[in-house]
Order: sequence, then C-alpha cells, then structure tokens
Amino acid sequence: MARQFFVGGNFKMNGSVKAITDIINHLNDAKLDSKTEVVIAPPALYLLLAREHLRSGLEVAAQNVFDKANGAFTGEISVEQLKDSNITWTLIGHSERRVILQEDDAFIASKTCAALEGGLGVILCIGETLEQREAEKTIHVVQSQLKAVADRIKDWSKVVIAYEPIWAIGTGKVASTEQAQEVHAAIRKWLASTVSQEASDSTRIIYGGSVSDKNCKELAKQPDIDGFLVGGASLKPAFVDIINSHL
Repeated sequence: MARQFFVGGNFKMNGSVKAITDIINHLNDAKLDSKTEVVIAPPALYLLLAREHLRSGLEVAAQNVFDKANGAFTGEISVEQLKDSNITWTLIGHSERRVILQEDDAFIASKTCAALEGGLGVILCIGETLEQREAEKTIHVVQSQLKAVADRIKDWSKVVIAYEPIWAIGTGKVASTEQAQEVHAAIRKWLASTVSQEASDSTRIIYGGSVSDKNCKELAKQPDIDGFLVGGASLKPAFVDIINSHL
C-alpha cells in the first residue's frame, strides 16, 4: 500500500492570536490535496485556538510533550492533557530541543514511548550537525537516534520520522535532492533490518530543513521522501503550495 504523503507545519515560537488565526483561515479556504495528511504545530499557548478554528480533516500537533502522566513538572504538558484537548499529534526530538535544551536520545525515546502508549501520533525528529556530516557520520548519527527509540517501542504505525539535517534548518541551505534521498533510503533500509520489513514499507519518512515552495516539488518526487516538516515557510501563504507539492 502506498504511503500517504504527510506535511507538517512547525510554527516554532512564532505567531500571535491574529497571525495564527489568519494562517488557519488561509488553510481552511485553500484547495488542498485531499490525499495529503496535514498537521500544524503552533506554540502551546495556541493549541486550543488552532484546534477550535482549523477545519475538520486537518490536525494539530504539540511541539513537545512530557513523559510523565501528571504531577509536579512545571511548564510541561502531558499526553493525557493533549488528548483531552483533541490534539492528536506531537513533535518529539526537534534539534532545537536536542541542542538548546540538551534533550538526549534516551529522554526523547521515553517521551516517544509515552506519547504512543497514550494514543498520540509522533513526528520523531532526527538529524546530524554540519560537523557530523563533514566527518561522514550522518548515517551513524541518525541510526543511533532511531535505535534509542526502537529499543523502547515495537509499533511504528503512528510514527512519522522527520529527517532534518541541523545545518539546513533555518539557514536557507537545503540538502540536495540526492543527499536527502540517500539518507531517507538508509533510514528505510535500517527499519527493514532492525524493526521489520512492514515498518520499512509503511513508515513515512519526511524531510525538513529550509523546505520552500521553490524546492518542494523536486524533493517530493524522490521514492523515499514521503512529505515535509516545514518551518518558516509554514507561516506563509506558500505553505499551501508545499502541501500540494505531490499533486
């Protein structure tokens, strides 16, 4: 069975009530590819606003979630709270949290396990630094990040893997089509050998890192690129063009 194309919009720490409402109204009014799954991830403060106004068929994701059910964890949001608010997805492991907040592979794996057990879909972010790429360690790095998760979970059916080379996020630099496809193919091969052939065939692997309406169509043609995790461009009208890049 063909993998459904998936486009996520990560708003990061951007937006206001008006700005996010405007983005949602634009998405609601746009003609979107009905075969593409669309998920937007506004800042936590605006999750309920987004869910209230976003039309049916489009989903909302948190940008992060905690691995404990409840308790004295100031500033965190639980899986149960997201589910209670009809938020169906969460990002986990974004490089900005790995680098700035020092979240390690074990913590990311724990959060992924908690999210899946609680019924959320997970957009699992992985990727290498420029130094790691130049040292030809890209495949080793992403496999290590994935292995930490594979040691904790068995069912990958609600996981979307987002490969985001850190050196391409917000820099305007984009991995070449060939570079992106090479890593995606390696991830799929790893899934087949480490998890199962079924997981390899069905798990969606999406690309992130300065995705725009200018480069998305060529990337979308690659056999192992199943969509995009979009940063800055998800705040702009061109996000619709990226959603429709697989038409």
